[in-house]
Amino acid sequence: MAQGQMTKQDSLWLPFASFIGKWSGTSEGRPGNGAYERTYTFIFNKKFIEVRNKSTYPPSKNHPEGEVHEDIGYISYDKSRKSFVLRQFHIEGFVIVYRLESISPDGRQIVFVSESIENIPAGWRARETYHLSTGQEFQEVFELAAPGKEFELYSKARLTKT
Repeated sequence: MAQGQMTKQDSLWLPFASFIGKWSGTSEGRPGNGAYERTYTFIFNKKFIEVRNKSTYPPSKNHPEGEVHEDIGYISYDKSRKSFVLRQFHIEGFVIVYRLESISPDGRQIVFVSESIENIPAGWRARETYHLSTGQEFQEVFELAAPGKEFELYSKARLTKT
């Protein structure tokens, strides 16, 4: 977008503009090595970004049939807090509400930390970190922390725009 043509709504979403589109990639971590398909789409006149994710994992000891994980997320801007919020709804029944913790000065690292997680024992925390290498590639690091513990890597995905 040319700077002169950018609306206030467009400029609000600049930190996430590179994400809009379709992505695919691979992951590694506790669930095993998987394949990712993801889309980021503006909805409701650019009031929200909808994130649809599908991760497929091959058969393993714990999941002899393989595993398919799906989640839908919504990124919104909370005007009262002057901050972005990410709400994820997972096929397993978890609902995670994240708040934006930080965006690096160069805009290449975005970190969300959970405020609440539904349908999991109290005290658990989650963190999503996005490392943008280019407008066509990024790495996502998903970490979990048990009650009273530090964050530990759960999965790391590398996605490329398709």
